[in-house]
Amino acid sequence: MDLVVHAPRLPSRGETLLGDRFETLNGGKGANQAVAAARLGANVAMAACVGNDAFGRSLSDALHRERIDLAHVHMIEGQPSGIASITVGSDGANSIVVAPGANAHLSTDHVDAAADLIARADMLLCQLEVPLATVARAIDIAGRNGTPVLLNPAPAQPLPDALYGKIDYLLVNETEAALLADIPVSGLPCARFAADALLGKGVRNVLVTLGAQGVVWAGAQGSGYMAAPTVRVADTTAAGDTFAGGFAVERASGLSMQRSIAFGQRAAAVSVTRAGAQTSIPFRAELEKDSVSQA
Repeated sequence: MDLVVHAPRLPSRGETLLGDRFETLNGGKGANQAVAAARLGANVAMAACVGNDAFGRSLSDALHRERIDLAHVHMIEGQPSGIASITVGSDGANSIVVAPGANAHLSTDHVDAAADLIARADMLLCQLEVPLATVARAIDIAGRNGTPVLLNPAPAQPLPDALYGKIDYLLVNETEAALLADIPVSGLPCARFAADALLGKGVRNVLVTLGAQGVVWAGAQGSGYMAAPTVRVADTTAAGDTFAGGFAVERASGLSMQRSIAFGQRAAAVSVTRAGAQTSIPFRAELEKDSVSQA
């Protein structure tokens, strides 16, 4: 659950800042990406954990309304649902601290129970708000069954060397790319170096998102750069998740890297013109009507 405070700007270290509006919104990287994929055209199932509390029930109800398969969403007694404390500045920039709660209890046993589902999927989409060992097990199951894997390693943390070679699409922002490639990443030239470094670790395709600057990608079909649409930014929360869901939908459908990236960018461009996480994610019909408002 996202606990969102709007403020004139993001606070400095040690500063107490008077904010404006407060909102409680359904969130979570996995849920955001699941909602994005569902709204943008995919049939989606989710493996996750929530607490037996009001937040958990609200989060589950929201996913159910999106027609997401919840057969592998587990309610964990004695644990709170995960929360994210989010500050949003007037320029749309945000800072986020996550308390995983029940997310930390998504186990390898839970993933094993979903093995048939993973085997039948057109793509497995993973994040790191659940234990890394659990994600690694899901990726192993996908690999044994020929299911492509997209990993968005956020929040950023080091990955085992053996995991890189099992990832078909590694989707990282500048912070995540810098940590995994062990080089500073700021802007296009650095992003290209980071993408090459991550390919050298065994990843098949790397996408480095640069916010308003666009996306650098490299992999089996070559490499390139795609500029982002120019839009009026209200709130960047869930922009990366929206891109992930949109890219996954198109790539799983067999579209090229370029077309899949462009679709994800269009979806993300709509999302940043709106407030909130799941509340900002567009439906496919909106993109088909070219609803991105140009600045």
